Amino acid sequence: MKNQVTTIYKQMDRFASVTKKMIISGNIARAKKCFRVAEMLLETGNAEVKNAVSNVFVYSVSCFMELHKCNIHNLFPTSLKAEYLKQVNASGI
Repeated sequence: MKNQVTTIYKQMDRFASVTKKMIISGNIARAKKCFRVAEMLLETGNAEVKNAVSNVFVYSVSCFMELHKCNIHNLFPTSLKAEYLKQVNASGI
């Protein structure tokens, strides 16, 4: 029970970490699968799940990809890319 994840935000953080590890290890097929799962959660989840995907997963993974100069447009599905663009435009960059 020591590793039990309790909130959706902690779960999204863990999911983002797993996705980033897939990218680092070069396992792009698995990373794309993670992106598809996040996309599905963003499209079908309740308000709290959508918020967690947007504010935790998209933010964490996109920051990581920017720092490592990965091409976000090739990996992010449509809805995740739209969330990423909203965050970039809202930040004033």
